[in-house]
Amino acid sequence: MAGLYYEDFVVGKEYRHEWSRTVTETDTILYTSITMNPAPIHLDEHYMKTTIHGQRLVPSLYTAGLIGGMIVHDLTLGTTLGNLGYTKFDFPKPVFHGDTLRAESTILDKRESKSRTDSGIVFFEHRGINHRGEIVHIAHRAGLMLKRPA
Repeated sequence: MAGLYYEDFVVGKEYRHEWSRTVTETDTILYTSITMNPAPIHLDEHYMKTTIHGQRLVPSLYTAGLIGGMIVHDLTLGTTLGNLGYTKFDFPKPVFHGDTLRAESTILDKRESKSRTDSGIVFFEHRGINHRGEIVHIAHRAGLMLKRPA
């Protein structure tokens, strides 16, 4: 599925990403940030000690980085020209160490670019889901996607 062009995205279609990741695999991740620039993030002592019912919580930004890394690699690698921004972030459920997360996306809309003839704008809703089937992360994003070469 990696490397879809603008024409390949279908409004309303749901993409289930192949990757999943267990949160305890590492406590440092090179992730794609909100600006799509790689940056390191570390779990600090505050989060390492925060618990609910004896389970250690994972910070929301770390969750967003994991989900964003899966989505960018699997869905838009090589055809994205830029991230036009996130319009919404929501974390309806907490994430704990030991949770396995997977990602899925829905194409909300797509439009021709007014400034570039070689690209179009695709509007995504990305969701992170834990192994219990609970949605733990929702993000709305617009991306500038390359059109298929003639």
